[in-house]
Amino acid sequence: MPRAVRNIDVRIIKALRRAALPLARGALFIVYFWFGTLKLFGASPANPLIGELLDRAMPFLSFDTFIIGFAIYEMLIGVFFLAPGFERVATALLVPHLCVTALPLVFLPSLTWAGLFVPTLEGQYIVKNLVIIALAFGLAAQLRPVSSKKSPRAAAKLRKNEVSVSLRGIRPLAQNK
Repeated sequence: MPRAVRNIDVRIIKALRRAALPLARGALFIVYFWFGTLKLFGASPANPLIGELLDRAMPFLSFDTFIIGFAIYEMLIGVFFLAPGFERVATALLVPHLCVTALPLVFLPSLTWAGLFVPTLEGQYIVKNLVIIALAFGLAAQLRPVSSKKSPRAAAKLRKNEVSVSLRGIRPLAQNK
């Protein structure tokens, strides 16, 4: 590869690396806060599916009560992804949320599957959550381990095991110096 092309490639990759985390945080915020707001105001196209799921899986819960709590929960996930230092909280809230949002694939197959491995529009809406999982986990993978002031040896061990991703591949940070 010519040096000029490689230099351009390196510059583009560096710019993308600088932009990736803020874009991921912003995208997760927009999706969760926006969709939560739609649910809160009864404007979400997912509300009928949620109502059907509640009737089938949790008939003891009132839709009006559940949808308010679910909407606020989604909005909090969005806010926590946007707020620096709260990514761990957002990821912890995301896991049960995505488990609940996947339930229609099991409990409402007539609404989510048109055939074997052929999702309906609602099913596609749910399956796309795999992208959200990948994005959230990618963001979480960039976090620094929680360090303990009481245990400098443990913090040093964590730093020793950190890795660097470069154009040459993945290597322990110690080899990059």
